[in-house]
Amino acid sequence: MIVVSDTSPISNLIQVGKLDLLHEVFGEVLIPPKVHKEILELRNFGIDLKAFLGSDWIHVRAVLEQSQLGGLMNDLDEGELEAIQLAKEVSADWILMDERAGTKIAEILGLHPIGVIGMLIKAKEKRLIPLVIPVIEELRQPFSVCI
Repeated sequence: MIVVSDTSPISNLIQVGKLDLLHEVFGEVLIPPKVHKEILELRNFGIDLKAFLGSDWIHVRAVLEQSQLGGLMNDLDEGELEAIQLAKEVSADWILMDERAGTKIAEILGLHPIGVIGMLIKAKEKRLIPLVIPVIEELRQPFSVCI
């Protein structure tokens, strides 16, 4: 299974201590360089990145054709653009993305977006977590940072 992630699913799961759920649900996860940079910037907000930096299942993969999505720049940030482009290039089974504009564009381009809630439902189905709602409540806490 090939999975590409945008920043917010990873950053939000880092903050609630549940990053490993991504690995348990999807195996390896690819991120483009802009997403990697955005996650590293979370240190500026005091976010502990040990789980991210210590993961051997999140891989940075360069985007080959950046110019194809230039017209979408008004609607999406650079991380979202690169994640969508990378997902297209590697024929990803899933693209992890929570932002509405990004998921709409991903769908238009024939990709299969899934957000954190969808991933949590898959985790519950695999019996990795007992309930989804408590994790969603943790994600809603004021310390959550979305990039």
